[in-house]
Amino acid sequence: MMDDLFRLSISDIIQKGARSWLTMIGIFIGIAAVVSLISIGQGLQESIDEQFEMLGANVMIIMPGAGITGFATGATALTQHEVDVIKKVRGVDLVGGMITKIAKVEFNDEVTYTWVIGLPQDESKKMIENMGSFSIEKGRDLEEKDKYKVIVGYRFTHGDIFEKDVKVRDKILINDQKFEVVGGVNRIGSPEDDRQIYIPLETANDLFEINYEYIMIMAQAKEGFDVSDVAKKVKEELREDRGLDEGEEDFTVQTSEQLKESAGVVLDIVNYVLIGIASISLLVGGVGIMNTMYTSVLEKTREIGIMKAVGATSRDVLSIFLIESGILGLGGGAIGCVLGVVMAKGVEMAAHQSGLTMLNASITPELILGALGFSFVVGCISGVMPARQAARLKVVDALRYE
Repeated sequence: MMDDLFRLSISDIIQKGARSWLTMIGIFIGIAAVVSLISIGQGLQESIDEQFEMLGANVMIIMPGAGITGFATGATALTQHEVDVIKKVRGVDLVGGMITKIAKVEFNDEVTYTWVIGLPQDESKKMIENMGSFSIEKGRDLEEKDKYKVIVGYRFTHGDIFEKDVKVRDKILINDQKFEVVGGVNRIGSPEDDRQIYIPLETANDLFEINYEYIMIMAQAKEGFDVSDVAKKVKEELREDRGLDEGEEDFTVQTSEQLKESAGVVLDIVNYVLIGIASISLLVGGVGIMNTMYTSVLEKTREIGIMKAVGATSRDVLSIFLIESGILGLGGGAIGCVLGVVMAKGVEMAAHQSGLTMLNASITPELILGALGFSFVVGCISGVMPARQAARLKVVDALRYE
């Protein structure tokens, strides 16, 4: 019996032709938007999680002011004094600071301005390199004995900044000081990160004459210590050293897990807003299906009367219209999933071509099945009222309908 109902529903959808396609437009536009947005959001979340896994769960990040923006708003700078204070905190293993300034870079009479980062040359350098998620692609890394040596970002070594590629052993000028290129890093994933330049910390301090004013300090907790407890102690020691009351801190101390959660919350909010906007298309699609089904009920009034006269029950009539609306929703969802995957992969390719290799689309079976199930449910719900109207038709009234 159910097979017959399915065949009747599918036959009716095919007979409608263009009207069926127009009915599904709202559904597949909405599903396409939802699938593409969720897949890109999931891919970005996976990339962020991967970066924090590389950083390590036992790492703390100390910044001036309310975070990275606080440094530019006149907050008290972090200096070598703060590094020394943090080193004395029980449970702290490694501490290292990073200097970042925009500088003039000259190569073969060409000039650009970019971020120059001063990296410590002790064991703490590994923490900062993990946070930046870069590794040496060409040449070697900076060593402790280096002074006027530099490693350059991916875009320098691949001809995106200057007319010629910057190669190992080439000479460049940073704020008119000559440096020798000893290495180039791999592609990080964003255009700005891939044009950064890295020099020794002491050299950066002398070059910029800033007396070790760090944009950020990183610390690593010892094994066996809870990183949250150590971070709390670091905050207390810095607050006491600066003579500040609790709640009046002009610095922030966050663990890598807290930063990961904060990034996740922001990403979730953005996803929810975008999905909410995309859901409007689904609502429009649902109204379109409802309108089509009401029209179908009117067109088939006499046919419904004949079906009931030869023994069809109200439940059978209800099932036919619900199945038809569900199939319309499912068909729109299937098309939407294909379009959504194509759109997501298109965004991924465009992002990669522009240097944003961290932006990937994550297409999972759960996402596709969820989208198909959701579109089917939307279709069924949209068909409930027309189906009930059809099921309630009286045989005599239906047969008399012109």
